[in-house]
Amino acid sequence: MARKTISIVTPCYNEEGNVEELYRRTRAVMEEFPQYDYEHIFIDNCSSDRTVAILRSIASHDRNVKVIVNARNFGHIRSPMHAVFESCGDAIITIVADLQDPPEMMADMIREWENGYSMVLAIKRSSEENPLMFYIRKRYYRMISQLSSVKTFENFTGYGLYGRRVIEIVRSYRDPYPYFRGMIAEIGLPHKLLYYDQGARSRGITKNNFYTLYDLGMLGVVSHSKVPLRLMVFAGFTGAALSFLAGFGYFVYKLLFWSRFSVGIAPLVIGIFFLTSIQLVFMGILGEYVGAIYTQVHQRPLVTELERINFEYGPTESAREAPLQERPDVAGGPGARSQEIVHGVPGLRQG
Repeated sequence: MARKTISIVTPCYNEEGNVEELYRRTRAVMEEFPQYDYEHIFIDNCSSDRTVAILRSIASHDRNVKVIVNARNFGHIRSPMHAVFESCGDAIITIVADLQDPPEMMADMIREWENGYSMVLAIKRSSEENPLMFYIRKRYYRMISQLSSVKTFENFTGYGLYGRRVIEIVRSYRDPYPYFRGMIAEIGLPHKLLYYDQGARSRGITKNNFYTLYDLGMLGVVSHSKVPLRLMVFAGFTGAALSFLAGFGYFVYKLLFWSRFSVGIAPLVIGIFFLTSIQLVFMGILGEYVGAIYTQVHQRPLVTELERINFEYGPTESAREAPLQERPDVAGGPGARSQEIVHGVPGLRQG
């Protein structure tokens, strides 16, 4: 029988302090499974620090390490999915480069995959991050679960193992801006949940900001729920009914106390501002759905590659059987076996 392959995919951006340790710890895990070939794909989102140089050096000594360098920063959603689709493993493990998720869990994931599970998902039981942020994330996941028409996984960040069939189903969606966590829940194949305590980031700073968190949050809502749209309709009916009742009440009161009743302009101004703010919120929600449709219609590629390294080598050796290659070439040297890619066309170098 042909040997099976396991692909590990790591998206990174300005993670010069973490990628080398992640590589070593991942390789140590794969040495426990000599029966499998493996590849470790790093996709760099146009880092401005030494991340790419370090990855070049690692790849020059280990052919199982493959590197994709993006032409620009394509965001934290599109870039990882591109690397997943470029992997060739029978099982694909995704893990980010910040080392908050323990690479040693991959051993348990592989064992569960051997037991027949198509998906093995790592679920955060607790986290050493800011308690307020952890609480907000936890409430967000619960809200998504309540709004969605399918059962989603709370405190699941994407770290997990996915069989080849799962990845091919995700690919068939042809989504140019995929909400991977929601897709996994929607696929619904047999899965195993592994719980862990997330550590704090020890090196570097988080790349998440308000915009990226808001983008991910709204993507989760609009991708898997029609509830906000229907709430707009219900709120409209409710507002119309309350306005009618209030107007009728004022009319009756005026008839009963014609000479003494004077409302003034204050309730009118307050009502106008209130209704206008509600309309703006609803327009924003509607705009999110329109924007999602706009993105789908364009069908842009996930990323444009600037360069890829070591993809000419297949994952033919396990970590235990493949000692580090003592290759004289270093980062940027002629032996680095890299290919520049412009607009997705291999071998086309920039002028």
